Amino acid sequence: MSESMKTKLLRWGFNLFPAYCSTGARITYVASDFREVRIRLPLSWQTRNYVGTIFGGSMYAAVDPVYMLMLIMNLGKDYVVWDKSACINFKKPGRTALFARFQIDGSELDLIRKELEHARHVDRTYHVELTDEQGIVHASIEKVVYIRKKEKSG
Repeated sequence: MSESMKTKLLRWGFNLFPAYCSTGARITYVASDFREVRIRLPLSWQTRNYVGTIFGGSMYAAVDPVYMLMLIMNLGKDYVVWDKSACINFKKPGRTALFARFQIDGSELDLIRKELEHARHVDRTYHVELTDEQGIVHASIEKVVYIRKKEKSG
């Protein structure tokens, strides 16, 4: 699926947002339905650690907000979505640019909505890997996201 003008603008804006821009990573693609996002994290002066590889904090910060934002965009204004917890497992030092691809399918969104018909909130767990151009995994990240319907006021 290609990017829309809306997702291109979101991508550009997010890449300029200081909190994300300072990670050294860049969002390179946002599907027009917000169900796929790709990022690139280069090895640069901004991301290099003392031993010359990509700083682990940059690896985590590069992937941190993505699933939460994808869910916000897909579920809409009637839902509260927050990152709850995360775990990163470093597999290999990052000596070149690393890439991640985030995906959420329609059945996952349907399941969330269905579960929230009977529960106050749900926690969903998502996995993403940072890989090099050859597909070798350098870090594996697990994110837990908290989701609930907003309370009706009135």
